[in-house]
Amino acid sequence: MKKRILFVCIHNSARSQMAEAFCNELGGDRYTAESSGLEPGKLNPNVVKVMQEIGIDISSNECNSVFEYFKEGRSYSYLITVCDKTAAERCPIFPGLVIDGRIHWSFKDPSSLKGTEEEVLEETRKVRDEIKHQIIGFLDDI
Repeated sequence: MKKRILFVCIHNSARSQMAEAFCNELGGDRYTAESSGLEPGKLNPNVVKVMQEIGIDISSNECNSVFEYFKEGRSYSYLITVCDKTAAERCPIFPGLVIDGRIHWSFKDPSSLKGTEEEVLEETRKVRDEIKHQIIGFLDDI
């Protein structure tokens, strides 16, 4: 049976979406990943673009609420926050519903990037690549 992983960030518009996509792509034989946000927003178009550059289409993904998942009683092997520590502390505990652990990874928020379109895309690519690298390490470790 596949282990379930939930990735959480603020708006479920960028970091958690990329983490979910990479986990399902690279570890989909062993894991099922979902993502959600504390305050669901709109999918970040720059994130959609940089993921498409590497052959992953997330353009039809929706931004989901972690609190809705909690109310539904969903259970996960791992809850992984991918935002800053203060935001991560606002995540629900999921008592009894997170089996193996709660993990925090901090990544820069693509929504907060400033500069020209190309500068923002370049920084978004760096965040994408950092998330992919972290997912690969995580999948190798467990």
